[in-house]
Amino acid sequence: MSLKKFDPIQLLKYIFLIVGAFVVLFPPYVVLVNAFKKDTEGSNPFALPESFLNFSNFIDAIERADIFHAFGNTLVIVVVTLIGNIILGTMVAYALGRIDFKGKAVILGAFLFATIIPTITTQVVVFSIIKALGLYNSLSAPILLFIGADVIQIYIYLQFIKNIPYELDESAMMDGASLFRIYRTIIFPLLGPATATLVILKTINIYNELYIPVLYMPKQELVVVSTSIMRFAGNNQAQWTYICAAILIIMIPTILLYLFLQKYIFSGVTSGAVKG
Repeated sequence: MSLKKFDPIQLLKYIFLIVGAFVVLFPPYVVLVNAFKKDTEGSNPFALPESFLNFSNFIDAIERADIFHAFGNTLVIVVVTLIGNIILGTMVAYALGRIDFKGKAVILGAFLFATIIPTITTQVVVFSIIKALGLYNSLSAPILLFIGADVIQIYIYLQFIKNIPYELDESAMMDGASLFRIYRTIIFPLLGPATATLVILKTINIYNELYIPVLYMPKQELVVVSTSIMRFAGNNQAQWTYICAAILIIMIPTILLYLFLQKYIFSGVTSGAVKG
C-alpha cells in the first residue's frame, strides 16, 4: 500500500480556502454576537454574549430607528425602481439585440462609455437637475437615479437575449405577430432568469446605498434602511449593540429574497452554457 505524495500546491489551496472562509464569515459573526449583548458586557467585540435570548436591543432598534417606516420607504423605492429597470432594460435590450438600425453601434458605445465615467464627477450636475425638477427631498429622486443612472440591466438582458434562438422571432413574424407582440409573448417570458438576477442585484444595491438617500432625502420622514442605522451613530461614539441588532433585522428581507430566487439565478447561469 503506497502513501500519497505530499502536494504543497494542494495544501496551499486549502489554506487559501480557510482564510477566505474566515474573511467572509467573521464580520457576520461579530454582528451576530454583538446584537445580543447588553451595554454592561464589556468592550470585547469578539466575545460571546451572556445570553442569545436578549431581544431588548432588537426592540429598541425597531423603535428608535423607525425600522418599519424605513422598510416602507425602501420598499416603495425598490418596487418602482425594479419595474422601471425591467421595462426599460428588456425593451432596450430587445431593440439592440434583435433589430438592426443605423446608429446601433453608437448607442451601445454610449452605454458602455457611461459605465466608465466616475459617478463623483457628475454629482454637481445631477444634483442641479434633481433640484430643477423639484424632486429634492422626495422618494422620486432616488427612484429616478436608480432607473436612469444605472444601465447594468441592459447588459444583463443583452447577454440573455443572445441565447434566445432568432428562429422564434421569425416563426412569430410568419404568423403575423408585430415586434411588440414578439417582445411581450416570446422574449419577455424567456428573460425570467435574467430578471431574477436583476432583482437581486438591484435590491441589494438599493439596500446598501447610503450616499444617494443622505444627499437627496435628508428629511427624517424619508428614512430608509441604510440611513436608519445612522441614528445610532454620533459625532463622538456609536451604539454598536443597537447597530448590530438593526443590521440583523435589515438582512432578513435580502436573505429571503435570495432563497426564493436562487433557482432562477442558477438556471440563468447554466442556460448560457448549454446548447441545443
